[in-house]
Amino acid sequence: MIRSRPKVDATSIALPLQPGDYELSLPIQNRTRTFIAHVPPQIREEVPLPLVVNFHGSGSNATQQRQYSGMNVTADRHGFVVVYPNGTGVASGQRRFLSFNAGGCCGAAMRNNVDDVGFTEAIVTVLSEKLAVDPRRLYATGMSNGGMMAHRVAADSRRFAAIASVAGQLAVTSFRPSHPVSVMEFHSVDDRLARYEGRPERSVTRIEYPSVQRGIDQWVAHNECPRQAVVGDPVTGSPGSFNANQSVTKLAYGPGTEGTEVVLYRFTGVGHVWPGALMSLPILLGRPTTLLDANEIMWSFFADHPLAAGAGHSTS
Repeated sequence: MIRSRPKVDATSIALPLQPGDYELSLPIQNRTRTFIAHVPPQIREEVPLPLVVNFHGSGSNATQQRQYSGMNVTADRHGFVVVYPNGTGVASGQRRFLSFNAGGCCGAAMRNNVDDVGFTEAIVTVLSEKLAVDPRRLYATGMSNGGMMAHRVAADSRRFAAIASVAGQLAVTSFRPSHPVSVMEFHSVDDRLARYEGRPERSVTRIEYPSVQRGIDQWVAHNECPRQAVVGDPVTGSPGSFNANQSVTKLAYGPGTEGTEVVLYRFTGVGHVWPGALMSLPILLGRPTTLLDANEIMWSFFADHPLAAGAGHSTS
């Protein structure tokens, strides 16, 4: 059972921070924003740790994303801090049905032009004042709208070394990253909610976003990676097994500038899900999969891609 300490202002939290979960708040743009920070048992004052920001999907919240992704276990195994921000809703103080402004998506956060990049950077800044955080090993991930938000912080912030999006493609309205960023995406061609081929303008949902491949191509070009992917052998589920009629193929582009890579794990027969997650809502989200463990794969990717010396390191 996860036990969180009482919610407190992140700027005034008592030191030293002990391993565990902290419910924290920050004043941002006349709003009180909230997030959960998980501190692993490896925390030491003299040893800087990596930090991973994990964004929830539209309609969800930080608590649900912590539980669904199961990333606390991965953080404790490998020794990194993980942060789960809460998006915003229609009403002030709303705790459910939240979203992030990922540029071209989604919900009230996009309509209200909420500065979620600024919020993310404020979280990194305040935690870096409270913990030994390695500024060259800042990463982001997320589910659906949260995956889109991970893409946006990679594009709009100078601080992140790599990101891994789950079921959420690049959806920014302006793509001008300041430095090379390694990018990984997990996406199913059979995802009914964040469609692989994108959603055209004037769709019935009033939500538009480009195809997965378009976003991958943009990152490949920006990082100056080879345009032709190295395509791995498909991994398929055994007949009659939990993963029957499913497959996943790895497409890797790289190396690019400063050793960056762009990697796509393309699934078939899988829904709008976090690969390896133990929880599932198949009627709503489609079929889950355990063909691979997204947490372990993205962490290995992050560990291999710190920020290049001299890049980023800025709060602006």
